[in-house]
Amino acid sequence: MENPEVESDFLRSVHALLRELDGHHPAFQSERGMLRWTLHKKIDRNPQNGILWIKILVKELERAERCNHQKHIIPLVHTLMYTLIKVPCLPDDLYERVYDFFKKLLTLPKPFCTIGLDYACQLKLERAIPGILYQRKVSAEQGLKNDSFPYQDKIFMFVDPDLLSGAVCQALVDEIKAAQMFQCTRSCMIYVIAHAFQTGLKEHCDMRNLHEAFQAKPLDEIEHCFQEVMAATEHAVEDMNVEYSRYVEALENIYSTLLSSSERRVKSSVDKSSDIPLPNPKISFHLWTDEDQLWKELVQFLRSPSQCGEQDSLSPGLDGFEFQDLVPDYDCCEQTRFSVLSNDSGIERDLPLLADDMPTSCNAETEHSRLQRKGCIKKKYADSVALLQSNCSGQGAKPTGKLHRKSGGSTIEPIVKVKKLHRARVLVLGDDRVLGRLAQAYHSLRKRESRRVFLTQRLKVDFYYVPLVEEQPTSSLIEGDPCELAAYIGRVDPWYESNINSLCYTIPKLATMLSSPSKSTLSELFIIDVIAYYVRLGLQPVFFQVYAVKIFFNDAALEPAEDIFLTELRINFEEFNTSKDNLPTKKKPTIEFPGAELTLFYKKVLLSNREKDEIISLRSTGLVIKTIPSHEFEDLVCLTANIDEVIKTSGRSYSLMTNTIRMRNISLRSTDQRSFTVFLDKDSRRAYKNVISIQVFPCLEPSYCLQKSRTKQTKLQEEDDDDIGLAKYLPKSLLLPINTFAGIIR
Repeated sequence: MENPEVESDFLRSVHALLRELDGHHPAFQSERGMLRWTLHKKIDRNPQNGILWIKILVKELERAERCNHQKHIIPLVHTLMYTLIKVPCLPDDLYERVYDFFKKLLTLPKPFCTIGLDYACQLKLERAIPGILYQRKVSAEQGLKNDSFPYQDKIFMFVDPDLLSGAVCQALVDEIKAAQMFQCTRSCMIYVIAHAFQTGLKEHCDMRNLHEAFQAKPLDEIEHCFQEVMAATEHAVEDMNVEYSRYVEALENIYSTLLSSSERRVKSSVDKSSDIPLPNPKISFHLWTDEDQLWKELVQFLRSPSQCGEQDSLSPGLDGFEFQDLVPDYDCCEQTRFSVLSNDSGIERDLPLLADDMPTSCNAETEHSRLQRKGCIKKKYADSVALLQSNCSGQGAKPTGKLHRKSGGSTIEPIVKVKKLHRARVLVLGDDRVLGRLAQAYHSLRKRESRRVFLTQRLKVDFYYVPLVEEQPTSSLIEGDPCELAAYIGRVDPWYESNINSLCYTIPKLATMLSSPSKSTLSELFIIDVIAYYVRLGLQPVFFQVYAVKIFFNDAALEPAEDIFLTELRINFEEFNTSKDNLPTKKKPTIEFPGAELTLFYKKVLLSNREKDEIISLRSTGLVIKTIPSHEFEDLVCLTANIDEVIKTSGRSYSLMTNTIRMRNISLRSTDQRSFTVFLDKDSRRAYKNVISIQVFPCLEPSYCLQKSRTKQTKLQEEDDDDIGLAKYLPKSLLLPINTFAGIIR
């Protein structure tokens, strides 16, 4: 029976949550996100109120749809679905109301239809086999090895130790350890088994006796029971035509065997208030000290003991992979060259004879070191397209002509579906500087995969970002908002603004609070709970264009440097000081103005989606090129250059004026040979000094570049020809996807 007081409390809470979402509580900006967390904690403490909470959420969703309050829909939908996973045994009429609302979302534009379709499919599966969403989520997130559901899901938390203090890093480590204290393998297996019995057997499941039986069982018997439960669940999924009663019968047999092997006990009343928690996912904490650390951790994830026993069609490529294959240049002559993809038969006698071309002094051992044939397989053309498509950012092979930033899934479906058994969720914390480092790591990963598709054959990689700023800035280059990308996401996704951007200054404050000995609460892990909520429901990516820069130095003997950036490129000129000792005698000193003479060649971007080549010369004291739009109505995928121009007025007088230019690319040169310093992504560690000229342009997708070069070599096509072959199926630009709750809401 529903409690009117509890219902009234839930209604007040959800209305407060919606008012906070609308920004009607400016006095509580520092505590944004706490309402959502508090609501879910109420359900965790009293799971019997879950059905009442879902009814209230459905009612509010239907009201938001009638009143056209689309800003409220996605937060309420996420809150509803997160609660539904935890709450077992929903009535059929409530299932119907939720499912009908998800179907209504299909009539709305993206991202509403995308999220509605995803949740409708999940709800349909959950109604057919109650509890399956919980069982799969816990099994994957906790790395519970089983033959029926081999999917694994792991969170990698990366923190740059140069950007965050030791106290903040230690606070994160302490929360991760505290969360893992109560989610050992045995406990998580028991949660899955108990949840399956509770949802499948309902009133026939005695949770009190079941709990006592678990206490008496050793780990091997618990694991055997877990394997049986997962097998029964996944068998019911594979054969949906089988009656649900057979699945319940299988659970009854497992349940009876489990209790019969224990001590016989008097049947007690069903403990309806028994709480089966949804444990937080496992998180591995990493101090980002090595440039190749992200790649190595992902490879190690696939090579971990829990994965080695899995059998799938892509396993042979994993067995022989070693870390010495991580060299950036696979074409280096000193390295052993492995033939991975082959078009010949692979039979030794079919190879061309090379003895005549080799010196007589070469022995068999030298010949073997030159070429090793290792795991050669023939892949179909369509398979190669599917692998490369699935590993890219997924925004289509050719540009759509729109300037607006893209979000959501791929605009084209791969020709062949690639089955991926694992998901790596890479979470970075910090300001825009750590995002610049993430862009570098992502470009390196894509470059490796374009040359040798290995890692992402079985692994789906998602990127998440939590802005984190301490009170004292550590870099003089950071002017204005240190988290511009997070601010942009907060503008297009209000639920991200409410739950994730609120952590920007909260985590450092909690770090100082947790350092005191009196603060030792293990059950109220706010940071880890919010991160778990984000990585579980943040499935809509926003794609950000990565830009490349080519840097030419004042010293002609130095080779040009190439780098990439994500948010900002800054140019600073050294101050010019006139010394009396250096002034020529008998001559009037020339008037010197600050800055340097620059010549800019750029392709101007217009709102009409046209581009125009421009050339200008001016004197400037500095230049900042931004990639993230500062206003919502300026959401164009382009570069925005803010140039501090020196305007000579009369005599020694001058004035400064800031010009703003939107461009697709730019080439910049100092015409008076005065060098300058280039800083990338507000990071003083990524500085290039004594620079005379730069070129900035959208970074191309490495797989596209590789296929384009191969096509040119085989087809002898000209530079301006249309893409042919495999290149036409691949996106041209490298886009970094950052997962959010809703993507971009227009």
